[in-house]
Amino acid sequence: MTTIDLNADLGEGFGRWTLGDDDALLDVVTSANVACGFHAGDPAGLLHVVDAAHRRGVVVGAHVSYRDLVGFGRRYVEASHDELVADVVWQIGALTGLSRAVGGAVRYVKPHGALYSVVADADGRGAVHAGAVIEAVLRVDPALPVVGLAGSAFLRRAEQEGLHVVAEAFADRAYDATGALVPRSRPGAVLHDAGEVRDRVLQLVETGTVRSVDGAVVELRADTVCVHGDSPDAVAIAVGVRGALEEAGVVLRPFVTVPQAAGAPATPPSSATPLDPGTTAR
Repeated sequence: MTTIDLNADLGEGFGRWTLGDDDALLDVVTSANVACGFHAGDPAGLLHVVDAAHRRGVVVGAHVSYRDLVGFGRRYVEASHDELVADVVWQIGALTGLSRAVGGAVRYVKPHGALYSVVADADGRGAVHAGAVIEAVLRVDPALPVVGLAGSAFLRRAEQEGLHVVAEAFADRAYDATGALVPRSRPGAVLHDAGEVRDRVLQLVETGTVRSVDGAVVELRADTVCVHGDSPDAVAIAVGVRGALEEAGVVLRPFVTVPQAAGAPATPPSSATPLDPGTTAR
């Protein structure tokens, strides 16, 4: 039986600004990479997302980032090892508190944006920042898995240091012949055709390969597939991918166990009513 996890980046709005349809995507994905306030997200909105995920049985992970709210976490930030350790610990702690408030928990950690790309490399700054992310997770909870680019130096090092690693592929991102992501600055780096994305994910899950931008067949073994939640067609792409996988007999399930049954109501301390992001706590 072939199984795969489907994840998306959620909680990326801020205040009155909405980015993506989190509630619709939560009906499709099995894991949610939830922003922690450093690249996106505000407390009320994030509380709503983790509550909605918990109610659906969707696994929540901390989507940790450089401190770059203006740049959406897609810019490299010069930070020392100790500074980045503290930033990542803070973000995991913030999302853990929000999750516990609705009866849930943070089940894994995934770097976001520029941090994700930087730690994937084994060069000087990549090694320093990868070490900081790994140390932060180990200090918070060594049982937390880390999600990273399939085949990356980050996953190899994290595994060597005792963390459980989860290899990730992207449904809507282009790859080069080495298995690295094509930079967003290049044309064609992000795929928008739902049919193309669907067919590529099927190939990835069934054969463990993807076709690169130059036509090469690249081996890519993944435990989870990400559909970005901030594109206008994210929901349509995610629905198409899930439907195609299920039609092919692939079982979609989280890469970690969810103690609470899917669909069971959460029980926040004060109320079992779903949290509205526009509601002010008293």
